[in-house]
Amino acid sequence: MSTNDLFIKDAFLVFRALCKLTMKPLNSESERDLKSHAMRSKLLSLHLVLAILNNHMPIFVSPSAIIYSSSSHDATTFVQAINQYLCLCLSRNAVSPVPQVFEISVEIFWRVLAGMRTKLKKEIEVLLHEIFIPILEMKTSTLKQKAAILSMLQRLCQDPQALVEIYLNYDCDSEAIDNIYEHLINIISKLSSVAVSPTGPRSGHEPTSPSLTPTGKYPSNSVPPSLSTNALALPGSLDQISGQSEQQLKRQGLECLVAVLKSLVVWGTASAVPVAAEPEPGLRSQNGEDSRQDTVTPDPSLDRLTQSDSTRQPTPDVTDDPGKFESAKQKKTTLLEGIKKFNFKPKRGIQFFLQTGFIPSKNAKDIAKFLLETDGLSKSMIGEYLGEGDEENIAAMHAFVDFLDLSNQPFVDALRNFLQAFRLPGESQKIDRYMLKFAERYIAGNPSSPFANADTAYILAYSTIMLNTDAHNPQVKNRMTKLDFLKNNRGINDGADLSEEFLSAIFDEIVSNEIRMKDEVDAAPIVATPGPGLASAFANVGRDLQKEAYMMQSNNMSNKTEASDCPYATSPDRKGSKGSEHFFSASHFVHVKPMFEVAWIAFLAGLSGPLQATDDLETVELCLDGFRSAIRIVCFFDLELERNAFVTTLAKFTFLNNLGEMKTKNMEAIKTLLDVAVSEGNNLKSSWREVLQCVSQLEHMQLISSGVDVSDGKKGGRVRKPPTEELANESRSTHITVAADMVFSLSHFLSGTAIVDFVRALCDVSWEEISSSGLSQHPRLFSLQKLVEISYYNMNRIRLEWSNLWDILGEHFNQVCCHNNPHVVFFALDALRQLAVRFLEKEELAHFKFQKDFLKPFEYTMIHNSNPDIRDMVLQCLHQMVQAKVGNIRSGWRTMFGVFSAASKVPTERVANSAFEIVTRLNKEHFPAIVRHGAFADLTVCITDFCKVNKYQKISLLAIAMLRGVIPIMLECPDCGFNVPEEEKGIHADDPMIKFWFPVLFGFYDVIMNGEDLEVRRLALDSLFTTLKTYGQSYPVDFWDTVCQELLFPIFAVLKSSQDLSRFSTQEDMSVWLSTTMIQALRNLIDLYTFYFETLERFLDGLLDLLCVCICQENDTLARIGTSCLQQLLESNVKKLSAVRWERVATTFVKLFRTTTPHQLFDESLRVEIDGGQDLPDPSSDSGEAIVPAPLTPNNGEQQKAGTKVSLNDRRRIFRQIIVKCVLQLLLIETTNDLLRNDEVYDTIPPEHLLRLMGVLDHSYQFARMFNDDKELRTGLWKVGFMKHLPNLLKQESSSASTLVHVLLRMYYDVRPEHQAARPQVADRLLPLGLGVFQDFTKLRMDTQAKNIAAWTPVVAEILHGFVRFDDKAFTRYLPAIYPLATELLARDIAPEIRVGLRDYFMRVGYVQGIMERIERS
Repeated sequence: MSTNDLFIKDAFLVFRALCKLTMKPLNSESERDLKSHAMRSKLLSLHLVLAILNNHMPIFVSPSAIIYSSSSHDATTFVQAINQYLCLCLSRNAVSPVPQVFEISVEIFWRVLAGMRTKLKKEIEVLLHEIFIPILEMKTSTLKQKAAILSMLQRLCQDPQALVEIYLNYDCDSEAIDNIYEHLINIISKLSSVAVSPTGPRSGHEPTSPSLTPTGKYPSNSVPPSLSTNALALPGSLDQISGQSEQQLKRQGLECLVAVLKSLVVWGTASAVPVAAEPEPGLRSQNGEDSRQDTVTPDPSLDRLTQSDSTRQPTPDVTDDPGKFESAKQKKTTLLEGIKKFNFKPKRGIQFFLQTGFIPSKNAKDIAKFLLETDGLSKSMIGEYLGEGDEENIAAMHAFVDFLDLSNQPFVDALRNFLQAFRLPGESQKIDRYMLKFAERYIAGNPSSPFANADTAYILAYSTIMLNTDAHNPQVKNRMTKLDFLKNNRGINDGADLSEEFLSAIFDEIVSNEIRMKDEVDAAPIVATPGPGLASAFANVGRDLQKEAYMMQSNNMSNKTEASDCPYATSPDRKGSKGSEHFFSASHFVHVKPMFEVAWIAFLAGLSGPLQATDDLETVELCLDGFRSAIRIVCFFDLELERNAFVTTLAKFTFLNNLGEMKTKNMEAIKTLLDVAVSEGNNLKSSWREVLQCVSQLEHMQLISSGVDVSDGKKGGRVRKPPTEELANESRSTHITVAADMVFSLSHFLSGTAIVDFVRALCDVSWEEISSSGLSQHPRLFSLQKLVEISYYNMNRIRLEWSNLWDILGEHFNQVCCHNNPHVVFFALDALRQLAVRFLEKEELAHFKFQKDFLKPFEYTMIHNSNPDIRDMVLQCLHQMVQAKVGNIRSGWRTMFGVFSAASKVPTERVANSAFEIVTRLNKEHFPAIVRHGAFADLTVCITDFCKVNKYQKISLLAIAMLRGVIPIMLECPDCGFNVPEEEKGIHADDPMIKFWFPVLFGFYDVIMNGEDLEVRRLALDSLFTTLKTYGQSYPVDFWDTVCQELLFPIFAVLKSSQDLSRFSTQEDMSVWLSTTMIQALRNLIDLYTFYFETLERFLDGLLDLLCVCICQENDTLARIGTSCLQQLLESNVKKLSAVRWERVATTFVKLFRTTTPHQLFDESLRVEIDGGQDLPDPSSDSGEAIVPAPLTPNNGEQQKAGTKVSLNDRRRIFRQIIVKCVLQLLLIETTNDLLRNDEVYDTIPPEHLLRLMGVLDHSYQFARMFNDDKELRTGLWKVGFMKHLPNLLKQESSSASTLVHVLLRMYYDVRPEHQAARPQVADRLLPLGLGVFQDFTKLRMDTQAKNIAAWTPVVAEILHGFVRFDDKAFTRYLPAIYPLATELLARDIAPEIRVGLRDYFMRVGYVQGIMERIERS
């Protein structure tokens, strides 16, 4: 052993001797006499222990300070060697009622905590948990004791690292008994916010607590007990001292809390500061030299030699992983929650532990092990759970008992140990199950016991439990004697008796020493409650009951501490016996977040309580300091809930909503809130709302105090009491004015996300101000004004940030500009104008749209605010902007035209006129700029909207002229790109046709479709088609595609789809539009098609389909126009149509004839009489002469299923459709006739298509003939009211026959080769037709069918004339068929034209038959 080792060993021996001296117990006399030898010895030894710790801490923590045992030569570190003595010294003296002893013990503990916490982790936990924390919580401890502990905690709180390490090593360690940090903060919070008893004399005889009666005398050096629970009543002077002490204690608690918060701020936000660096002066204790030594003496490098680095680094070392601690803390929290559940309902608790993985499986051993090893579980509940009769509970109980070591123990000791693990339940069945298992386990572990078998042990155990209850239960009057006990246990050892000495020993031990659980011993009643009456009063004279109670509790604490400390102090392999023994040194700033989260409610309560209760400005300043630190932490770590709580609480303390009650402290709160806003602005997020509300209320207060009458806007609101003059002046002080102004003027330093939160909050507050002002002539616009100001301050932000800001600001201005108070709106619009002018000064690059978005509120206001003055002001604002900054306007043009468009729809003429004048001027003076910045389409839309102004025709007509006038300017404007040379065209990415031509043409189309004035529509229609004719030759083919598909054909969409009808407000409007505008448009379309046939030829299919739809309408006006246009189209373009196109034309005619054939005439269901068929009004017949589009379908007749009944209204509707179809069929026959009698058409149409047309005409003829021949059918229809006279299709039959005959004869005699080739087909149709007509004609009766005869006469004449022209061969061939019918005609009274025809025919017969000679007519 070296000399150094000897010195260290001597040092150990000295320290041990001193510790032992401090542990010497004092008798009650020595306790009272500070000058007694025992007391002086104790105090001196304690002072020496403290001096050694103060001056030689490096020795204690140095790993090189080793003590070697003289006998075994085992090496032990110095700290391990002195550990148990130091802990015993503390546990014995820290509970002393002598203030001097107590205070020095606390000081020693502080040295241990500050310098040796890394070495004595478990010991410190036990001392805090079992002694110091309970003393703070006990009612029986004195104020002085509490003050001493608080003083020590104050120093702890000022050491950020120590604080964080306590949290990491105890609160995050599931092996630790308690959450030390959380517990401490909760206690300090309670102490700082507890209500202080009012000072002043009270009755000395008034008993305030049933268990504690005050004594009149105290030792001269003691401090009166606490009055915080109103436990004692003392004479006046002492009461006042007491009250003052409580106040001091409360202040001390508050200082502690604030120190904790400041430490957390230092640790959490100054993440790169080394731990050894000197903290701020404000964080040091006020204890002079001692304090300096406290914080400086322990050398960090020696204190933390287990760690890799002694200083706190910006990046944490490996062992300090915040994630690991967070999960450990979470695990501990979950465990504590499970323990709470178990202690309430064991089954639910076990379920929870299984779900969360604390118990690995449902295996009985796993459950038993957990119940045995987990601290905090209620022994009663363990007993209840394991005592249940379910299989799984019994299995768990057996496994639990199997874990207990009962081997080699006397019977009663084994039973005692057995009953320490759980509390035995009261039910006999449960006790029975426990005793059976105990007996089995005891016999297995004690083979040399006197018991013959397990039954003996079972019966004796049960008997012993009964004896224990009998001997110690106060309710039992007749207690069991030893004889009774012996008698009860005779013959239980397999028929034999156990020895009397053995049983007597058990009896004596149980009677003298009850089997009790340790927990019950610890929780024994403190002091018997004195009963009422004279006897108890005399008994208590001269007794200090509080002190007695404290002594009893402190003895228990001391015993428990030693019991807890000893195993750790004496364990030979203590160095790593448990994982939790490893002490974690803190280096990471993130730990502050969970530390604050677990204690924030305590912080809030501890700070707000005193702030509310006191007017003492020092205390107020302290509380507000705490608030500053707390808000700094919540903002730094972005803890939303906590941030809202602290900022809202601080805002409420400003009392700005209750000026009459305001005090100086509230003014201080205002200053703090403003300071917080300036310093923490980047992280306040939604809490900006509270801050800005307070700033708004502050301005309100300044107005009120300066005598301005500020109305609330609320009717019947109570008059607010103004603030005092002193506070009013304070509110205008430089500090407050500058701080309030800085909130706004420094807003440009806020981050991109923070400024968004700031602006959103300011908008909300602004809207509240405006809403509260109602219709006042002097509304509150403070926040709105500030919004404009901060817009100026933040104007240089990047565009991305500004866009986010403007999303909020723009929405707010929309809202404000539509407020019903015009004073508010005028201010807002003017502010917007000023801002806009400033923004227009900034250059905007092409394709950006910030100007457009910025001016949107003007458009919104124009649309949504109906006040004409305000709308007028919007126009003035824009006009001024154009005058001032026209050269800078880019995307802003688009929104401006949006505003003017909105103005065109305003019902006030002056607004519409003003807007139109501005648009006229802009179009005239700034057209190139408008085009250059991509607003041409918006200009045309705007002009179009003016065209559609229905009230003021003058504006509409001028607007149409302007739209027409745009075209030549557009074509000449170099920016439109129409005159660009071919080689440069690639540079212009956009197609100028779509970009410029289309918007103009669409404008005309829009007016045609939606204009309400007929004259305006006519002009627009004329302009559209004139423009297309004038400039169409320059259009590319693909643009013509667009024009046709997007503009021309959609005009007629109303004919196809009922959805398109929605744009008409009344049926009359629609009828007028159809009969004027649409019909003219159709004619113009045919004209345009003819004009540009070569270009538009490919749209023939679409045009024919359109005409089909127009013709197949229930309204015959539309149908006539359609057929007329179809005829015009074909006649105008007859020479231009190719064979393929003719085929398409023929197909169209086939389709038209099919669609208009009235097949329903033959539907039997329509001829059935409907019972009770009274005349119901027909809803569809009310339209009168109105034109309504109603497309026909070709198969209407087939839609009726056989056997279904048709209602009267349905039948009427079908009848009306039949009549329409008949009319249309006739119309088509006439059109076909007109076309085919036109020589140009006949000469051009190919014969095969002519034959197809003949086919549909023939079908029409046969259909009409069949109907006319069926008299029964016609009579049936007449009877059910189809028509007022007998229906017939005479006109259809005769017209179709006439056309057929004419065309077939013409084809027959056509000399062109292709027609000659088709002659057999023509003849096959012509002859049967002619013969059929002759036969029908001869059957007509002169007296009743004169009308029919008149209709058929020209047809018969033409047939005769055609037969006469046959060549001789054909004439001769058909003579046998025709001759008899011709002869038959002679018997009738016939018209001259038939008579002439017959003469020619018979003459031709004469020639052919050689009866007559041919005479050449001159």
